[in-house]
Amino acid sequence: MQTTATSGGGLKRLAAEQVQHYRRDGALWPIRVMSAQDARVLRSKLEAFEQAHPDAAKTILRHKPHLILTWLADLVRHPAILDVVEDVLGPDLLCWSANFFIKEAHDPAYVSWHQDSTYWGLSEPEVMTAWVAFSVSDVPSGCMRFIPGSHLLDQVPHTDTFADRNLLTRGQEIAVEVDENKAQYMPLQPGEMSLHHVRLFHNSRPNETSDRRIGLAIRYIPTRIKQISGYADGATLVRGVDRFKNFEAEPRPAFDMAPEALALQQASVERSKTILYRGADKVRH
Repeated sequence: MQTTATSGGGLKRLAAEQVQHYRRDGALWPIRVMSAQDARVLRSKLEAFEQAHPDAAKTILRHKPHLILTWLADLVRHPAILDVVEDVLGPDLLCWSANFFIKEAHDPAYVSWHQDSTYWGLSEPEVMTAWVAFSVSDVPSGCMRFIPGSHLLDQVPHTDTFADRNLLTRGQEIAVEVDENKAQYMPLQPGEMSLHHVRLFHNSRPNETSDRRIGLAIRYIPTRIKQISGYADGATLVRGVDRFKNFEAEPRPAFDMAPEALALQQASVERSKTILYRGADKVRH
């Protein structure tokens, strides 16, 4: 579905029909949230950081990099993104997590069919991922694809594979049959984003092109959501008021790579591992 963010019906950026489309299919795309030039600037900042910190980049970019890098702290609070998310989830919003999904040129890495909700431990499925494209994300480069309406199903069983080329935490795969004949692709241009529901069946194939495929997945939740795994968890208030205080507050970094921000992120990584790998036979480092 080709779409651009518009206002109407008391909504900030989306039309009522777009919200209905998301609720029916579990996904909405493409929504332009910045210019292609602004996306190129972000990509340049990312790649400059990777070049300056080649070892740290491999870990920092995998878990809540907005706690470390000011320009990503700005991105998860970007008004054009939050206006769209608010139209679906309401005015009081937390950024629960964010991480890069990067496929290098001619990269065999892939993402198996899965539901995001499988190991997240959140109290209800009113959870949305905003996937922001820093580069072209099309069919040859391994853009996301999904099964429309699959988010209306309950949580389904998954199998952990820990496959080397699988970009997911546990290499988890849906353990029930997925009818790939129903799959739709979600191609994006730089500066566009897609939305998808936490229970949506989705995957992506390897990148067969000569350029990197780069996207930041930002996970937003209403402030009423709880972590019910039994372990502590943190999140960042990005809009509105948090009346519930269900998560430890994770603030904006004072500057890039600030020592206190690095310590906070490391603590967050350890909390996240405890939640995501609970019950697993192994942990991916």
